[in-house]
Amino acid sequence: MKTTYIKTDPFAPDEGAIREAAECIKHGGLVAFPTETVYGLGADSFNPDAVKKIYLAKGRPSDNPLISHIAHMDEAMKLTDYVTPDAKKLMEAYWGGPLTIILKRKSGVPDIISAGLDTVSIRMPSHSIANMLIRLAGTPIAAPSANLSGSPSPTTFEHCKKDMDGRVDMIIDGGECSIGVESTVVDMTGEVPVILRPGAVTLEDIVSVCGKGIYGGEYADAPKCPGMKYVHYSPDAEVFAIADTENFKAEMKGDNVGVITYEKYRDKAEGCRFLSAGENDNDYAARLFYLLRRADEEGIKTVFASLPENKGMGTAIRNRLLKAAGGRVI
Repeated sequence: MKTTYIKTDPFAPDEGAIREAAECIKHGGLVAFPTETVYGLGADSFNPDAVKKIYLAKGRPSDNPLISHIAHMDEAMKLTDYVTPDAKKLMEAYWGGPLTIILKRKSGVPDIISAGLDTVSIRMPSHSIANMLIRLAGTPIAAPSANLSGSPSPTTFEHCKKDMDGRVDMIIDGGECSIGVESTVVDMTGEVPVILRPGAVTLEDIVSVCGKGIYGGEYADAPKCPGMKYVHYSPDAEVFAIADTENFKAEMKGDNVGVITYEKYRDKAEGCRFLSAGENDNDYAARLFYLLRRADEEGIKTVFASLPENKGMGTAIRNRLLKAAGGRVI
């Protein structure tokens, strides 16, 4: 497959160029595009044959559900018959933005995007290119991250191209993604909001709106959202999470050993490659996947990465990092 590339300014998207990509979606094609979280790989949510191509392009297990992206809040009703009062509050507070809401699936929504479950995952991104693409396509767009299954999600055009060139019809180059980790996923089908995947919208944020909320566990048999069942976010390098960066000292040295940590701990990478996570957790989130991919590009074989505190954005980073490390913590 020959992949076509479109470059446009995320602050002033070229509507003509985005319309070309929207036509591709309408005709059953695959388009990779930037969002505020990571690059997504999109197809028409209501075209099962097109959605099937997503799984093939990614090498993704078909029992892992997809998120459908919309451009306006009222488009949620194309996917569900009922928006709960608390779900509506969250939509009003955090859409468009990095929040995916799980609701009961509407009759007529293809099984393939929900992996056969009776639920559907819905998000309204804030990114100008993503929003314009969905609006011009005139349909919800099913879009997981635009990477080969299991590898770090792409947050730059270059990394998206590396994984998806020749696998998709089009890729929109919209520069770097600002948040850097995938959206928070919250299950709103029960009495209490349950976070199934942490992200930039935190548990504290959800509780502040709904007055309640909890973190959910892993689903062994039927994951309700992406990133729950399989190994994710892993580079070729072997990754270890550092539990105590303050007292960490790398036993191995050399150019094939990398340390991902905050600027204030730069000295912890003495004798190794320093991969800067920035000054704070927001910086770290924006850079994590990029740095994991960069480690491979630089021939680094072993990566040690600081494990943030389990609060705020740190919870989302911990979630991704522990999966990348396969649970290995030192």
